[in-house]
Amino acid sequence: MLKQKYDNLISYLKNLGSVAVAFSGGVDSTLLLKVCSDVLKENVLAIMVIAPYTPKWEVEEAKVLLKQFGVKYKFIEVEMIDEIKFSPRDRCYICKNAIFTKIKEEASAQGIYNILDGTNFDDTKDYRPGLKALKELNIISPLLANEFTKADIRTLSKELNLQTWNKPAYACLLSRIPYGQEVILAELQRIEAAEVYLMGLGFSGVRVRSHVDLARIELPKKYFDKILNQKILEEISMKLKELGFKYVTLDLEGYKMGSLN
Repeated sequence: MLKQKYDNLISYLKNLGSVAVAFSGGVDSTLLLKVCSDVLKENVLAIMVIAPYTPKWEVEEAKVLLKQFGVKYKFIEVEMIDEIKFSPRDRCYICKNAIFTKIKEEASAQGIYNILDGTNFDDTKDYRPGLKALKELNIISPLLANEFTKADIRTLSKELNLQTWNKPAYACLLSRIPYGQEVILAELQRIEAAEVYLMGLGFSGVRVRSHVDLARIELPKKYFDKILNQKILEEISMKLKELGFKYVTLDLEGYKMGSLN
């Protein structure tokens, strides 16, 4: 079944000729870029948009992957979008629209008109207003078109020896801030620093939801036994308070995709 999807994906990409891939360094766009580079060779351009809410560590990981693939690439740095300063419910739509407009402009300047992204079949089952922007801008989603699920993507990534095959999903830092709350650069930096610290303790897939003075830590439940240790809890509390949070809490329901939706 997966082999058939893979073969279909290869045929699908061959028909496109030349493409620009919206690249983030995540498991989906990494697989897509890998297959594109294998199939289309030099007719591939990877474009990564770096916003104030893009984790710096993810940018560094993306740079390593791009060098490994040997594809042409372009980084586009953007400022905070005024329309999302107070976290409206459609912030994902506004952001995607702005980012992919930039990507289309850059690709068009280089004579490329097929813009690809890593949306997969499972993405259609969650609240993702950004998908509306992709549709409006005629962005092509080959993984979705060929019905790749997240499990398919991880399995194929492992078979292709991609180091991202088991990388946890990481949404942009805006997703850590509740709707209606002002987005402040210093707060984004604080959130990222807290998550990097927790990942360094071995808690991959962690989210630090920021409610102004309060940090709400969401972890996959498999880590509960590890984190519910008095010494570790005290160290985490101390570190996050050093970063500027007044209160540090652990969400007893664990990590939930789209918990602020």
